[in-house]
Amino acid sequence: MVSSGPKPKGTYTQPFSRKPAGAADAEELRSDDRIVVTIKRLGINGEGVGYYRRKAVFIDGALSGEVVKAKVIDVQPKFIKAELTDIEKRSPHRIEPPCPVFGVCGGCQIQHLSYEGQLEAKADIIREAFRRYAGLEDIRMKPVLGMEHPWDYRNKAQLQLTRRQGEVIAGLYEAESHDIVDISGCPIQHPQVNEAVEKVKSVLEELRIPLYKDNGSRDGVRTIVIRHGFQSGHLQVTLITASNQLPRKDDLVRLLRLTLPEVTGISMNVNPKRTSLIFGDKTTTLWGAGAMQESLGDLEFALSPRAFFQLNPQQTVKLYESVKVAAGLTGRETVVDAYCGTGTIGLWLAPYAKEVRGIEVIPEAVEDAKRNAERNNRTNASFYVGEAEELLPRWVKSGFSPDVIVADPPRTGLDRKFLDTILRTKPKRFVYVSCNPSTLAKDCKVLLDGGYSIEWVQPVDMFPQTSHVESVALLVRKDK
Repeated sequence: MVSSGPKPKGTYTQPFSRKPAGAADAEELRSDDRIVVTIKRLGINGEGVGYYRRKAVFIDGALSGEVVKAKVIDVQPKFIKAELTDIEKRSPHRIEPPCPVFGVCGGCQIQHLSYEGQLEAKADIIREAFRRYAGLEDIRMKPVLGMEHPWDYRNKAQLQLTRRQGEVIAGLYEAESHDIVDISGCPIQHPQVNEAVEKVKSVLEELRIPLYKDNGSRDGVRTIVIRHGFQSGHLQVTLITASNQLPRKDDLVRLLRLTLPEVTGISMNVNPKRTSLIFGDKTTTLWGAGAMQESLGDLEFALSPRAFFQLNPQQTVKLYESVKVAAGLTGRETVVDAYCGTGTIGLWLAPYAKEVRGIEVIPEAVEDAKRNAERNNRTNASFYVGEAEELLPRWVKSGFSPDVIVADPPRTGLDRKFLDTILRTKPKRFVYVSCNPSTLAKDCKVLLDGGYSIEWVQPVDMFPQTSHVESVALLVRKDK
């Protein structure tokens, strides 16, 4: 773990190179060589980015404006990776991270940066992406929408389990390791989530419930998932097991109910596969409600253990309100919500549109979206299974021409076929909701070349203390 402060001087046996340029010299670097680097900006993963003789250097833990000493750990043709060893010139935004496992658990990347500095860095990450991938030196970007209290915001925890000296440990895997880092009292999780995690651990410990890989066992509980409803106050507990066998199941349910009187549902999900995916295909309700009630704005949802729901509800409202502003609806427009998932964005927009059609490739998500529309009386919203690049042309051919298309794709961005479909469909407005500035800028470049202009980009800080930044980009069709 890298300290936020400089290490004592005089602990290095190799000299640090300060020689001026000479592009070939960077190629001569080897692992364990020591270099001095001025950090220019933060990268998309929160790492400091500087240059050593014209070659990019990535240094975890370094901050913009700092001059740092670093040990080379990897040299590639286009970049160098180095490890921070000392700070010669500190950023005024550098602070002591409050979390004792910061830098180890991997959940947060920039706790050592003041919140003001975090918002500046996230705006810079977006600007750099548009410079690099879209060739735009200046875009109209609104101030980042941050949080007054950038802590305690996560409404859900998914934690791996192990036993150490008889004690149940819940946490995350350390980067590039199978070691579980105990994240008790995680400062970005809601306090009620943290409290529930501790109580579930104590119950598992008291009843000696077997854990996955306990003494080589392939049975037992492998993961706990806790979800807290910020609006409803409901609490959902899900135990992920490696098999259908769960010893002392009745005792476990009874003690969980006694220990967690606020719990509204306890479920068991079976995932026997060796995979990075948390959930398996089979979920059984052990007690209480199979779905948790929660609301977002005036929308109400019933969330099964596997159902997707935004992790930061407070910022989600700001994100969706930004989408609504970008859509510019007057009640007369037809809207397509591509990559609609469980329909939250489309349902948010439905009261202000003539018609909303959502498209999603996952059938279960579409069924959730239909139920959500019915639950919230959004009678002008309908949802369809399929790919937008196939359904949209079919709809246009039958006379349906969307005025606004909204897309909220995964980090990989938009499929090229979908981009081509937008250019053929020619909606007046295209609203891009992005969780990855790089793919946002690359996709926008295609649309800019195809006759659209970027009106503005609105960054939203959905995940404070991490390097992630979401944004809403409004693209408008140029008059021909």
